[in-house]
Amino acid sequence: MTTVKRVLFICQQNRLRSPTAEALFRDQPGWEVRSAGLAAEAVHSLDRELLAWADLVFVMERRQRNRIHKDFPDLYRQKRIICLYIPDMYDYMDPELQLLLRERVGPYLEESTAPPVD
Repeated sequence: MTTVKRVLFICQQNRLRSPTAEALFRDQPGWEVRSAGLAAEAVHSLDRELLAWADLVFVMERRQRNRIHKDFPDLYRQKRIICLYIPDMYDYMDPELQLLLRERVGPYLEESTAPPVD
């Protein structure tokens, strides 16, 4: 039986960093991937339902993790939220952004494909 991990990438506007991450990891076996933003004008805004859906949450900056803590304190305590520390200075699908995402998300890919421990 294969368990699918629901993974959410969050940035500020959901225009550059988190959509790039979603595109990069969309076809990752065992992962169902979505992205969202925290700004009012975000393409896809983070809401309670989407945060509740996620098993694993990646934010690009510490302030986004802090904002989730402020806006959704109950869900924040239940979620595994990982900060990737990627500043807002890259275009969509920028090769350097893709490299950073692969490097920083990579260990979590290995974690999700590791065989269960008895």
